[in-house]
Amino acid sequence: MSSFNLTSSSPVTFILNGIPGLEAAHIWISIPFSTFYIISMLGNFMVLFIVKKELTLQKPMFLLLCMLALTDIGMSTCIVPKALCIFWFHSKGITLDGCLTQMFFLYVFVAMQSAVLVTMAFDRYVAICDPLRYATILTNARIAKLGLVGLIRAVLLILPLTLLQWRLPFCANRVILHMYCEYIAVVKLSCGDTTVNRTYVLVITVMIILFDLILIGLTYGLIIRAVLRISSKKAHCKALNTCTAHICVMLMSYTPFLFSTVTNRYDQGSIARVHVVLSNLYFLVPPMVNPIIYGVKTKELHDKVRKYTCRM
Repeated sequence: MSSFNLTSSSPVTFILNGIPGLEAAHIWISIPFSTFYIISMLGNFMVLFIVKKELTLQKPMFLLLCMLALTDIGMSTCIVPKALCIFWFHSKGITLDGCLTQMFFLYVFVAMQSAVLVTMAFDRYVAICDPLRYATILTNARIAKLGLVGLIRAVLLILPLTLLQWRLPFCANRVILHMYCEYIAVVKLSCGDTTVNRTYVLVITVMIILFDLILIGLTYGLIIRAVLRISSKKAHCKALNTCTAHICVMLMSYTPFLFSTVTNRYDQGSIARVHVVLSNLYFLVPPMVNPIIYGVKTKELHDKVRKYTCRM
């Protein structure tokens, strides 16, 4: 792999390598990338459009779906346009400012999505365990406040992450073995002491992903306990069915991220390719599949989707 010898006086510019070892196949890889992105945009914008147009859907559960759709749109858009520039036009260069901007917005959307998934788990808990008080506990205003809290948390945690990157000196080789400015991939290019950077990324991973997963696990533990107390098997199935879509979305969202985190320490060979592919699947597949899952599993949304698609 060639090195890019840049003088210290020149602006810091990185080279996004794409998928290591599969550069010759980039044009073919761009086909599923662009297809997934288009489907994702169509699905998520349709959710936003339908909820905005239909007053009957403007309630907490569907407002949360809109928040999830916005984070999905944001995550995909942070990644795919630049990736397609790499695949189609070999436009691999990105400045330090551009890299940090992409990094900031991308990880803010990731943290925000995790907060939305926690809130959705709480929504299901109230719907199943305390249905009579659902309308008073989860109002639209309260959902909006929870969304704002999630956004503030994301910005406060991610902003220092990008500022810590800003202070790092970078070596002559500035080839990022990735398709976007992935945090650790950029840290590995630094000539300076990266202990603080690596420690902080571990801290926020625990504070965001692990903490949120624990909250979701506790919430579903309470839901399962409440469901087991119901004597009717039909009621069991009905109660659990309300959680199916959320469980599927969580598995689609967290599983690629966790596998990507495990493979993050490797930067050579086939494992590096697996890491890059998994990282990009995390930002491509869930945004595409989430609207489909909720469109199929949520009857009210399903009926409205059919209503509007039949008009076309």
